[in-house]
Amino acid sequence: MASVQHARADRGAHPWSQRLGVWWIAEDHPDHPAIAASPSGVTLTFAELAGRAHQVVHAVRARVLKAGDVLAYALPNDVDIVVWQLAAQESGLRSVALNPSLSAAEMAAILEHSDAAALVLHHDFAARSADVVGSARLRLAVAVGGAVPGFESQEDVLAGHPTTIPEERVLGVPITYSSGTTGRPKAVLRPAPAVDPSVAADASKTFGRAFRFLPLEGAHLVSAGMHHGGCQSFYLGALNVGQALVIQGKFDAEEALALIERHRVTTAYMVPTQFVRLLKLPEAVRNRYDVSSLQSVVHAAAPCPIEIKRQMFEWWGPVIWETYGGMEGAATIAKPHRWLEKPGTVGRPIKGMKVRILDDAGNELPPGEVGHVYMESDGPAFEYGGDAEATAAAYRGRAFTIGDVGYLDEDGYLFLCDRQRDIIISGGVNIYPAEVEAVLQTHPSVADVAVIGVPDPEWGESVKAVVELDGGVSPSDELAAELVAWCRERLAGYKCPRSVDFRKSLPRREDGKLLKRLIRDEYWASTGRKV
Repeated sequence: MASVQHARADRGAHPWSQRLGVWWIAEDHPDHPAIAASPSGVTLTFAELAGRAHQVVHAVRARVLKAGDVLAYALPNDVDIVVWQLAAQESGLRSVALNPSLSAAEMAAILEHSDAAALVLHHDFAARSADVVGSARLRLAVAVGGAVPGFESQEDVLAGHPTTIPEERVLGVPITYSSGTTGRPKAVLRPAPAVDPSVAADASKTFGRAFRFLPLEGAHLVSAGMHHGGCQSFYLGALNVGQALVIQGKFDAEEALALIERHRVTTAYMVPTQFVRLLKLPEAVRNRYDVSSLQSVVHAAAPCPIEIKRQMFEWWGPVIWETYGGMEGAATIAKPHRWLEKPGTVGRPIKGMKVRILDDAGNELPPGEVGHVYMESDGPAFEYGGDAEATAAAYRGRAFTIGDVGYLDEDGYLFLCDRQRDIIISGGVNIYPAEVEAVLQTHPSVADVAVIGVPDPEWGESVKAVVELDGGVSPSDELAAELVAWCRERLAGYKCPRSVDFRKSLPRREDGKLLKRLIRDEYWASTGRKV
């Protein structure tokens, strides 16, 4: 296979002017590496990766799947998830990425809601297969990585089908299910544009320019869950500009550093919890690895405490980028030098997007005033599939919200305060848990933390910290008092926890989002209320 550091002499003086996208790179640079490393040990060139996707298209068409049908998959981080995703994109199938950690009932609910016609399931998740298949109207069930009862093996499904480019290629777009941190996940739907799949993939040049993912050079580390829409956006964006993927299975901080050094990784997508785990490594371990190849590491999905991000800048240099938005739409980018000028900002709106701060009545607020964050895009509007009420609640005219609260400064940079549903109202005063969590996460004994409002007969709500401790640290009343004092040294008294509880682990998803609803509901259950 060709080296990841592929020679650029044949590409001309203007690399962005050439044809890019997976499909055209496979034609123009067939031997360029597409998968440089994977948990299964498989490596592929662009020609080989495209050929595998083409073969899947021929196979599913032979099983009478057609454009517009829904293909769901529950696959671990590895090559197969990329192949099936690309096949859906060039065959007009609407793909649904299932979080492999979902229960059988949760998977079945999404399959039913999406009206999935096909399911691709990894052998590791076979224990859930009977309940899943029994409740879905599947026309095709494919097992990957080993036998699954009631499923055909991937090898049998693909056998005899060519790896040539299929005829009548049609662009397929995903149905993205929101995180479900507030309860039942919502399906984010957009119409599929009438554009050739190769042209659509080539349009990732815009993405590459925005985040400095340079074409046909370097490698991209995939270390977050590949089922998550944010991670998918970045590894597909990297692949479509010709960067080889270095795929990690389950995230391990030291292994990630080793992969960066070994493959001279230039770009990556991460979530703040990964930064925290990297920073928890002993200094000797951190210093053991050369990360000087990194050029652009983008984080998103959850708030990143200012101090954590400062420490990452000190270690990795000015390569940390941030983007804000949701599956409903990307909104802002904070370039490294801008964040260093304005610590805490999530950036300014991207081209084609406006950000507005509105009060409860929908009136626009001036710079510096906290309100509801709304975004307005030039692109096609989304809808929550089968949920007209939720769709209407998200919109004010063409502007939509994903539930965050924040403000714009005089220069148009957005600062987030918290999620609207997470705000604690104690004695009529708003307290933003994210601010308190950011302080507690810098304490050396804290591995993870959730700050919530709990019932209080006098104040309505009081501030509670629910803490997961670092390994080797034992919970105690003395440590709880120390954590409260830690906050009081850094925050106004009314923001500080009145109480601290300790847990062995907190419910946090692979994409970094904390399932705070699950924690909060426990404390409010006795009141008969859910918040």
